[in-house]
Amino acid sequence: MSLTDTAVRNAKPSEKPVKMYDERGLFIIITPAGGKWWRFRYSFGDKEKLLSLGVYPDVSLKEAREKRDEARKLIAQGADPGAERKADKAAVAAMTENCFEAVCREWLEQRKDTVEPSQHVKTLARMENDVFPWLGAKAMNEISSPDVLSVLRRIDERGARYTAHRVRSEISRAFRYAIANGKAERDPCPDLKGAIPAPKAEHFAAITTPKEVAGLLRAIDAFQGTFVVKSALLLAPLLFVRPGELRKAEWSGFDLDKAEWRYLVTKTKTEHLVPLAPQAVAILRDLHALTGARRYVFPGRDPQKAMSEAAINAALRRMGYDTKTEITGHGFRAMARTILHEELHIKPEVIEHQLAHAVPDALGGAYNRTKFLAARRAMMHQWADYLGKLKAGAEVVAITMAA
Repeated sequence: MSLTDTAVRNAKPSEKPVKMYDERGLFIIITPAGGKWWRFRYSFGDKEKLLSLGVYPDVSLKEAREKRDEARKLIAQGADPGAERKADKAAVAAMTENCFEAVCREWLEQRKDTVEPSQHVKTLARMENDVFPWLGAKAMNEISSPDVLSVLRRIDERGARYTAHRVRSEISRAFRYAIANGKAERDPCPDLKGAIPAPKAEHFAAITTPKEVAGLLRAIDAFQGTFVVKSALLLAPLLFVRPGELRKAEWSGFDLDKAEWRYLVTKTKTEHLVPLAPQAVAILRDLHALTGARRYVFPGRDPQKAMSEAAINAALRRMGYDTKTEITGHGFRAMARTILHEELHIKPEVIEHQLAHAVPDALGGAYNRTKFLAARRAMMHQWADYLGKLKAGAEVVAITMAA
């Protein structure tokens, strides 16, 4: 006797599972917990098998019968419906695991420990906002160059051309990761070279005239913020290292008796040496009394972490400077490069080595941390003395430094 929808709906659970049979192998199991599961019993290859057809009432009696009939048609054609379903699930799983979003997240997670945390967060945000909504569900091998270009143009049209180029590079890296892991056959991004015009070069805002530098140094002296942030501001023009390297400086890298700071340049993964002028050593010794027992020279609100990357720019804004048009934390490097060369007539190669820039030489070495070390020590002392005189309002006369 076949089932009715009323009978299925009114079936009550008992202490043990109860089976209610329909026709041609279809039945429903009522579990002690009250669940109602459709099952289809069939024979294939001299073996009796069961196929799950869903849960009532999500799958009605009528729908369960339709699924049973579809399975019976497969059996009549010599196919096992259970095996067919597993194959379909495997195909769906493969598509899901091989879609751009899944592969890209896997790539981002894999490289997470090798990049700055802020870089990981920004890259992931760009993908989530600008890429995944349009490419995320597509299989890697289904994504074409026009697909990627459509994403890039959408970014470019909102005025974020630099971001469009960054996203193109990041999509390409995700594809190269996929190719290396057998999840893609080719990278569509190289085909797009030149499709989005190059962004106009953007330089960090910097103060590069002695008069303006003098005013900035006096403003730093008058800064009313925390001792840690003020110390970082005082050291920024003296050391002119990258802002991230300054705020993440660790006491273990300093030898104040030798007046040296050694650290690994995050951009090039090379060791760098910064000679410290007496003025810089004095600031660091004062700060050591406060933070010397900790890992970071400039700890943040959480003493276990370095000062926020926004701290220096925020302090400059508090002092009345526009960090988009006047000066940023990175601008101290341009300040030093310009004035050291134009006012103090320091040789460019000496300055570039102190900036930890790659400077090819006759032997082909891109960077040598000890190159021009004696000249760099003298330069850092001369620079600190020059800044001190500027701040005091003295007329500073450029002096040519001996080679």
